[in-house]
Amino acid sequence: MSSMKSRRKKGGRLQRLTSNVFAMFDQAQIQEFKEAFNMIDQNRDGYVDKDDLQDIMISLGKDPSDEYLEKMIAEAPGPINFTMFLTLFGERLNGTDPEEVIRNAFACFDERHTGLVGEEYFRECMMTMGDRWSEEMVDDLFLRSPIKQGQLDYVEFTRTLKHGSRDKDQDDIPDIKPEPEVAEGQKTPPEVPPKPSKN
Repeated sequence: MSSMKSRRKKGGRLQRLTSNVFAMFDQAQIQEFKEAFNMIDQNRDGYVDKDDLQDIMISLGKDPSDEYLEKMIAEAPGPINFTMFLTLFGERLNGTDPEEVIRNAFACFDERHTGLVGEEYFRECMMTMGDRWSEEMVDDLFLRSPIKQGQLDYVEFTRTLKHGSRDKDQDDIPDIKPEPEVAEGQKTPPEVPPKPSKN
């Protein structure tokens, strides 16, 4: 790992090589990431672990499963300190082409310039051209894609790919259900009377 290697300078002193992840962002962005990291690092030990993720998600009203949290942690190749946190975000933010390039790639399949591509046609192209995808990979791609009446809206899909979903409730994490209020001195929540039927 390059951050662990060292090199001798002319005077014989060792100089530690640092990761270039900090060069990917300006100082203001690094500061914002540092603030976000500190918010997530609930126990203030300098690392984000499963318990930290669970605490922050619960504070956001979500109830993630252990499997979901473990999957998130497993995305990092090692313990998640701030440098690893920054590296993960850097890969996510800089690992895809610009929005216009992605949209233009989809447009190659859109002969009528409608902003739509037939789902079955695009599926066939993905599985038979270039770096061929498996059926499962294409299914995963289409799982949350904006497909209506057999047409993939690639303009919306590209926007979502680069900027995230407009519908914040589209994640797989269930919300925490609020507990019914219990009046002082009462042991259980009050019973809610059934609604009268409209017969």
